[in-house]
Amino acid sequence: MIWVDEIAEAFGVQPDPGFGPPTVDVGPSTWFDSVRTARGVLRCEFFDFLTAVDELDEGFTIVAHVVRHRVGAVDTVLLRTTLARTDPTLQCVCAVYAGAGWHERETYEMFGIDFAGHGALDPLLLPDGFEGNPLRKDFVLAARVAKPWPGAKDPGESDGEASPSRRRTRPPGVPDPDVWGPHAGRAT
Repeated sequence: MIWVDEIAEAFGVQPDPGFGPPTVDVGPSTWFDSVRTARGVLRCEFFDFLTAVDELDEGFTIVAHVVRHRVGAVDTVLLRTTLARTDPTLQCVCAVYAGAGWHERETYEMFGIDFAGHGALDPLLLPDGFEGNPLRKDFVLAARVAKPWPGAKDPGESDGEASPSRRRTRPPGVPDPDVWGPHAGRAT
């Protein structure tokens, strides 16, 4: 049987034929059962990774990549679900793939997504006392507030003979340093 047909039979839906490995979109309430189906029915014994993507208004997309090794072939599938920003909680899949524990801890730390039933979502990569989730798009880049974005100048900052340069710019996600950070309230 062809791999995409096996996936369709196991999940009851045709996988997304987009670029890359076959992708199956599942609901958050069926996440655990879907991962268990990938391991039990499709025989995907290797857990490659689990991560998240911050989609801003749409919430978070959680992706798990699992692999089945056969003689002379490697079959992969992506399992994907979407969580609302208001309650980013998903069932832990450590009971299915023990290696998922590290990935869930990292995703919790970097995105603030809780994995119900994990039991040990301890800090993994960030220093003690770090506040926030740095891979969320609403996370404030404090280093960029303290140090202006390079390459753009306000009029009058160049020598007198040059024409005025472009205005000072900030990359997306960086607040105005006059409003937020160590230089707040000081006009530049």
